[in-house]
Amino acid sequence: MTDTPSTPTKSNPTKSNPGRFFEDFRPGEEIVHATPRTVTEGDAALYTALYGSRFPFESAATAALDHGFEDAPLDDLLVFHIAFGKTVPDVSLNAVANLGYAGGRFGVPVYAGDTLSTVSRVVGLKENSNRKTGVVYVHSAATNQRGEPVLDYIRWVMVHKRDPESPAPEPLLPHLPEAVDAADLRLPEGVSFAGFDTALTGSPHLWEDYQPGERIDHVDGMTVEEAEHMLATRLYQNTARVHFNQLAQQDSRFGRRLIYGGHVISLARALSFNGLGNAVRLAAINAGSHTNPLFAGDTVFAWSEVVERLEVPGRRDVGALRLKTVATRNQPADAFPEKDENGKWASEVILSFDYTVLMPRRA
Repeated sequence: MTDTPSTPTKSNPTKSNPGRFFEDFRPGEEIVHATPRTVTEGDAALYTALYGSRFPFESAATAALDHGFEDAPLDDLLVFHIAFGKTVPDVSLNAVANLGYAGGRFGVPVYAGDTLSTVSRVVGLKENSNRKTGVVYVHSAATNQRGEPVLDYIRWVMVHKRDPESPAPEPLLPHLPEAVDAADLRLPEGVSFAGFDTALTGSPHLWEDYQPGERIDHVDGMTVEEAEHMLATRLYQNTARVHFNQLAQQDSRFGRRLIYGGHVISLARALSFNGLGNAVRLAAINAGSHTNPLFAGDTVFAWSEVVERLEVPGRRDVGALRLKTVATRNQPADAFPEKDENGKWASEVILSFDYTVLMPRRA
């Protein structure tokens, strides 16, 4: 006897994930994000195709092996994007915009073949005065298949409310450290930066050559194409509607899709090679703000300021630089645009990113 086909019915929307709204988050809640991701050499090659990054250890396995890495590691920001993308369906599918980052630390290097998973904990909530949106703070931690930490960070995102009249929780704002202390940086075990050959990068400038307060114009610009940012968000499995869905965005304030903020971070990092070529590894994300939107067709420039030069405890082969990199749209960065006399970001500034890098020291 065979089953009689049932009469077709309308689809059940409860089987789909509409994304969380502000009312759906609870302080202290832990969210285990779906779909662990095994990264491949293809991911690394596609990342290079998108941004043209030229830092040596990710570009040359020979250089990486010479300094104690197991192989060419994946770019630190590729790891960040993949870890971030895991969180989107549970945190920011209904986002208005991602607002900022703090307290981020990179952990063990990630190699092709590693599998990354991410877990987030809700650490803050605050309804906005318009009652239509609220800000959600999460602490996200990514690990590899052995449970070793590869990255953790706090981010906050503006999320739509389902119902503007729904009651809001009491505001809870987490402590956001100004910067990650040098003693808390996680340096890769077994990796030595001694004997670093500056011919690898074509830049003679090492840790001792940078001074706090120094500003560096990275000179070059890159124009963002629609296809590139769509390819990038798919690569990271970042399904936020604000980036993916033009039909959903045509009635928004801008009437078009926004370029994913992480795309801007990677563009700025790639551009920074011209002037910071020996900043060979990201160690921390101290703070970050997406100050204005970026759209396809815009051209991105960047400049950096050396905020601090930091000794790494117990190490003479490597030091740390705390940097602030500012990205601009359709405006070369030689004037170092930032905030105006009223403390408002200049309209051409799209990113302010405060982070710490590792750089070899002189013998």
